[in-house]
Amino acid sequence: MDFVLRNEMWLLILVAHLFQRNVNSGHMRTTTVDPEAFMNISEIIQHKRYPCEEYEVLTEDGYILSVNRIPQGLVQLKKTGPRPVVLLQHGLLGDASNWISNLPNNSLGFILADAGFDVWLGNSRGNTWSRKHKTLSIDQDEFWAFSYDEMARFDLPAVINFILQKTGQEKIYYVGYSQGTTMGFIAFSTMPELAQKIKMYFALAPIATIKYAKSPGTKFLLLPDMMIKGLFGKREFLYQTRFLRQFVVYLCSQVIMDQICSNIMLLLGGFNPKNMNMSRANVYVAHTPSGTSVQNILHWSQAANSGELRAFDWGSETKNLEKGNQPTPVRYKVRDMTVPTAIWTGGQDWLSNPDDVRTLLSEVTNLIYHKNIPEWAHVDFIWGLDAPHRMYNEIIHLMKQEDTSLSQGTISVSL
Repeated sequence: MDFVLRNEMWLLILVAHLFQRNVNSGHMRTTTVDPEAFMNISEIIQHKRYPCEEYEVLTEDGYILSVNRIPQGLVQLKKTGPRPVVLLQHGLLGDASNWISNLPNNSLGFILADAGFDVWLGNSRGNTWSRKHKTLSIDQDEFWAFSYDEMARFDLPAVINFILQKTGQEKIYYVGYSQGTTMGFIAFSTMPELAQKIKMYFALAPIATIKYAKSPGTKFLLLPDMMIKGLFGKREFLYQTRFLRQFVVYLCSQVIMDQICSNIMLLLGGFNPKNMNMSRANVYVAHTPSGTSVQNILHWSQAANSGELRAFDWGSETKNLEKGNQPTPVRYKVRDMTVPTAIWTGGQDWLSNPDDVRTLLSEVTNLIYHKNIPEWAHVDFIWGLDAPHRMYNEIIHLMKQEDTSLSQGTISVSL
């Protein structure tokens, strides 16, 4: 239990610091806590009156992942037959709630469902909803010996193949956000047979390298490995227990929303408060951070220091040979990915920095669309008030155009 206490301690210190810095003396204004702050993913979907299903997917290496599904929307469509399938994959320290945290007309998960898509929401290993294994316990170090390498190598194939088996379809659309794009770049460039199952890849706030990232979080990543392990141990990183979630949500309901809650979201990579529904802030911080492994953070630390997209360095030639068949970490080549790819980037994104993005764009061999939104920071892609008309509608247009071209045997891209 010491690793849980250690993570809680650091989150409490963070929250207490922000609280002390921002709260003025005297009576504090109290706002109503949204009930969705304490719901699971299925409960949030049902609360919005959408149909939902929940599954557990077993990976090849024994992890049990929670996957949520919105099979259809509230809008009755005239079109019959199977709905095109889309998988939404969250980023680092996120979970499936990232796609449904706003009102239905402002959440990509619900917007896609109402547009006629069969929507699936993934949860990466180690987050709040994917803390099971066939043989390992979360109290064992071995459970937490993973990073985004394994998420790309095992999680994505397991979830994609499960969805195809369940829906009877041959291909799906993939939407990745932040680390969800990293998983896609690795998986689709190293596993051609998996890439063949993707109609189109939508990369939001894409991250292949973080050489130029400027967020407060990436400064922390530059610390030596031993110091990070000393602070957080070897198991999980920033998992919110129910007690801690209640504490954070309580504080966010006591102070002005653009203070403590905003500071927490700033640590995630920056955001534009004028483009956020701050009345939903207690829902955001209740579900994020959702936790990951310390090893995953160490992998991102290696990425920050190397400036490259490569496999986790296990610290010895023997272990690297065992894991990657070579004595040094495998360097992933985005150029090897042939999936049609559409990319959206933000000019104020502290994590998906424009300089890193410039390098990435030059390596995407089948780039069919790119749009940069100058005012957007990292969080705008999932929670921005203007996201529907600046990005979500374009995603839907590209998907429907792709489905039409496939049925007619033609391919064209225009927006």
